[in-house]
Amino acid sequence: MNLKELSLATFNLYNLNEPGRALYSDRDGWTQEEYERKIAWTVRQLGVLKSDVFGFQELWHAASLARALEAAGLTDSYDLLVPPDADGRKIVCAAIVRKGLLSSTPTWISEFPQKFKLQSSGDDPQTPEIDVTIRGFSRPVAHFTIKPREDEPDVHVYVCHFKSKAPTKVFNEAWFKADKTAYGKHSTALGAALSTIRRTAEAAALRFLLTEQMKGNDTPVIVLGDINDGQQSNTANILTEQPRYLVGDSVGGGDVAFYTAQTLQEYRDTRDVYYTHVHQDFRESLDHILVSEQFYDNSRRRLWLFDGLAVNNDHLNFDDHKADGTNDHGIIRAVFKHKPIKGSV
Repeated sequence: MNLKELSLATFNLYNLNEPGRALYSDRDGWTQEEYERKIAWTVRQLGVLKSDVFGFQELWHAASLARALEAAGLTDSYDLLVPPDADGRKIVCAAIVRKGLLSSTPTWISEFPQKFKLQSSGDDPQTPEIDVTIRGFSRPVAHFTIKPREDEPDVHVYVCHFKSKAPTKVFNEAWFKADKTAYGKHSTALGAALSTIRRTAEAAALRFLLTEQMKGNDTPVIVLGDINDGQQSNTANILTEQPRYLVGDSVGGGDVAFYTAQTLQEYRDTRDVYYTHVHQDFRESLDHILVSEQFYDNSRRRLWLFDGLAVNNDHLNFDDHKADGTNDHGIIRAVFKHKPIKGSV
């Protein structure tokens, strides 16, 4: 296979589970009618977006995604990548890859790297010691490779879903219950801090894995995911390492840097209307496509040229996602054309 164009999408499925299966504290889950609307809407999105690779978040049951593929007439067109334990009891990341592209058996990474540490005695005598002991991802990260060009290296793809901004429910903790008078008025702040710490740790752990994958070589890498944070957030900065974006005929690129498709699109637009989530009337971008320098226009090692980004987000203007079968995130799609920079191959 020698693709001239490679399309990528990231798609939060908004708790896609079989009807009647529990979702968090909702013991009844989706009704049959709600489920059918969700499948129908998902089918329409798959048909409109027509991407070579879809990364999915918030899948509970493999059968539900398989059913959407079948209803869309795409079962014979894609390899379905879901973990073997996707049986409706927990949330997983998943993917579909156009037939002929997949070049490895997918894996799901639950644990942080063995050597990964978030521990410090402080940069100066005034800084207290810190030790974060989180050892795994809230949602296992999917990892697989694709081979869009026979004469070029395999592309590593990671699909991730980090802890949300919603405050952790500390009121369930024993220490909270033991002294509700002291902690009751602080539950929101403490819960939000814990969620932020967890999300930051997940970003750093994935960055650790990515750097190990990329450092000192020309391995192309793509990250598709709901990182539950914005383009300029610390979460995104940890993942990308904040590379410099060049313009004109300048060339550069960073060995372990990631470039956001959102920023690449902003360089081409006169107006930024990119958002993938609405909370309390605040629009922000939580879902991202990140690419290594092999997909960055101004990289010395460019293989693929950015050709545009689209966001399906009109459904976010309506709140009742159960009623219409939609999800609560926008879906983003980026396209790259095969155009190596002169001298790169």
